Amino acid sequence: MDDLNIVYKIQKELKEQYQAIADAMIAGTIDNMEKYKYMIGQAHAYLKISQDISNLLNEKEQKNEKGTVIKLDTKN
Repeated sequence: MDDLNIVYKIQKELKEQYQAIADAMIAGTIDNMEKYKYMIGQAHAYLKISQDISNLLNEKEQKNEKGTVIKLDTKN
């Protein structure tokens, strides 16, 4: 399995877990403040990890790019 496929599957799982937390909150299944705070913490962790993965992927993509020079002055 390709490394990027694994990373994308991890990102997909993080998004699904985040959505499950959001759905539980919207449905009103949280019955106390302690559970609410715990789920908020989980949601923040999922978002942070997902953002960190995205940032790492963007840096990798930028490093793999070869510099391209585009001539903007077409009069010459």
